[in-house]
Amino acid sequence: MDKRRTRAEAALKDVFADDFWIGAAVNPLTIRTQEELLTYHFNSLTAENEMKFASLQPEEGAYSFDAADQLVAFARRHGMAMRGHTLVWHNQSTGWLFEDGDGNPVDKVTLLGRIKSHIHTVVGRYKDDIYAWDVVNEVIADEGDCLLRRSKWLDIVGPDFIARTFEYAHEADPNALLFYNDYNESHPGKRDKIYTLVKLLLEQGVPIHGIGLQAHWNLFDPSLDDIRAAIEKYASLGLQLQLTELDVSMFRFDDKRTDLADPTEEMLEQQAERYGAIFKLLQEYRGVISSVTFWGAADDYTWLDDFPVRGRKNWPFLFDGQHHPKPAFDRVVELASK
Repeated sequence: MDKRRTRAEAALKDVFADDFWIGAAVNPLTIRTQEELLTYHFNSLTAENEMKFASLQPEEGAYSFDAADQLVAFARRHGMAMRGHTLVWHNQSTGWLFEDGDGNPVDKVTLLGRIKSHIHTVVGRYKDDIYAWDVVNEVIADEGDCLLRRSKWLDIVGPDFIARTFEYAHEADPNALLFYNDYNESHPGKRDKIYTLVKLLLEQGVPIHGIGLQAHWNLFDPSLDDIRAAIEKYASLGLQLQLTELDVSMFRFDDKRTDLADPTEEMLEQQAERYGAIFKLLQEYRGVISSVTFWGAADDYTWLDDFPVRGRKNWPFLFDGQHHPKPAFDRVVELASK
């Protein structure tokens, strides 16, 4: 008997079938522990950490594809779309990438050669399974007047590393959709910087096809007006948009309390109202938003359990720790049907 048939609620992927794909970030553990939930509600997957540089090539030339291959095979087996995440990032890279044999910084030519080889190997391997990649991740400076954050990429190559990375990905798979991905994407200051960067890339003829809004939001921030303004500004560039890492934390970012073992009824209602309003807004922009991916699937597994407060439990999804629908799920489905 197919266990998925025992679920009584509407499937999210069916509720939004005419709007956008519904995705979840997964890993080799969650494709086992959440398999029924994932296959019933979602039609797109993203690798949580398994396709980042440090996971795939921890040592030069020594690739480790086992975990990533498991996720791709799961998606293929269940007829789900697959996004790749991520090719270039200032985090979760390895020291050898930026250093020579003596531990000194490599030159520009060497670093670009290494990342070109990596991208051609990785993107080429999955070109029949992965339809879109987060090519460059989080290069915008959070504060101040500088456009780009300081990183070894910027120090060694200069700003050109961004365009070159997109070019390498396009060479490896001309059919893949290529995205720039970032967080705090709806805050006005950073929104304008992201827009400036992507506009520059387009003017240079760089093969970029979309912007990924990570959407790590909470019950209070960002405002719906700021989310709408960000969507409209990015969409004005003529690119498609995807929400790539959606979760709605129960806590403001600067809230450090650790006294809750479970969410209160008030918090659950606030979350329901918040998610309902978010999805109602996203449906308005179904013409430019092609996918909405949660950074997880249910409250039993979320990176927010440890961030920004170590060891604190969070409950950011539409499904609880037992994979049952929460009030937020009911509200989203109710409003989507109107």
